[in-house]
Amino acid sequence: MNTFDRHLLREWLQILGLVLLATLGLLLVQVMYDEFRTVRDLGARGIDIWMYFLVTMPSFFAVVLPLALLVSLMLVLGQLHRANEFTAMRAAGVGFFRLTRPLWIVGVLCCGLTWWLNTTVVPWSVEEKGFLHDSFQFRAQGQLAPDRRLAVNSVTFDNREANRMWFINRYSRSTRTAYGVTVSVLDRARRETTRITAAEGARDDARGGWVFRNGQEFDFDPETGDVVHPRPFQERYYPQFHEDPALMLLIDRRAIDLSFFELQRIRAYYETDNNPKGVTYAVRYFGLLADTLSPLIVIAIAIPFAMSGVRVNPAVGASKSIGLFALQYILTVLASSVATKQLLPPDIAAWLPNAGMAILAGWFLLRLR
Repeated sequence: MNTFDRHLLREWLQILGLVLLATLGLLLVQVMYDEFRTVRDLGARGIDIWMYFLVTMPSFFAVVLPLALLVSLMLVLGQLHRANEFTAMRAAGVGFFRLTRPLWIVGVLCCGLTWWLNTTVVPWSVEEKGFLHDSFQFRAQGQLAPDRRLAVNSVTFDNREANRMWFINRYSRSTRTAYGVTVSVLDRARRETTRITAAEGARDDARGGWVFRNGQEFDFDPETGDVVHPRPFQERYYPQFHEDPALMLLIDRRAIDLSFFELQRIRAYYETDNNPKGVTYAVRYFGLLADTLSPLIVIAIAIPFAMSGVRVNPAVGASKSIGLFALQYILTVLASSVATKQLLPPDIAAWLPNAGMAILAGWFLLRLR
């Protein structure tokens, strides 16, 4: 690196750090405003509350990084442009891409950082936040019976691959036991052939199947629907039942509340039968992958905005950057809506906003040259 490269990076990284701290601080205030009362009502105090919010913050880092890159670049490059530093370097024969080479190198590194955040740090943050929330809730429910703690009511799960439908009145994450279980085994025509009802059921992790207690098993005639052979039992093990309760509890949760790996699991589940409910999860999943290229797109947009024209006030560049993010948000909403209506595949819909912004950035760069 030459002197100008070091000067450019020093000025930019200082502003980038300040913008990141400011943005994360605003997000921390927002999260505390939204969730402080909920966490406090669950009995969390002192260090528990701070640990909860500190664990939550890494999940926002990948979101604010492109915004921080764009705002800091607009401010720093606009300042250098007003000081005619770029004009002096161009007059000395330094090419446009040579001037901005340090920015592109940092952009590539930020792409790798975004990938690492979305696939490692953010999943850990989301899942650890859920674990802490459950622990607070468990302590708050100390007066309840064990089977009532961390209970999820009315769990349904349709395993189309194995032709089994599950209905659970209540699943306790504390005891890892299902209460009031009904499992319907279907034939290829989706007609019920066997039904298992039990007061309790639990997955045997060691053997991989499910154990049911105090129940009955019914055989049905698929043609008439009549019961053929009712068989009561005290306890029975079904090795062919390999459904995971963790996946069952993910159903109908918001895509934005799931980690990368949870999205991967639920997307694979919905893909088996082309269920349209899985489109939202698929768009979110592929969107996290598409966000990997966001830093380079941000840099490609910021450079022509900051290096062309006269900057009277740095706030002008910042306001334009916010407008560009608003445009990307609109494109994201439109792409998700189109994918939900099954007019576009989820992977294409997820990449569409970034593709549109990349085309816009390329057009600005061509105009600048």
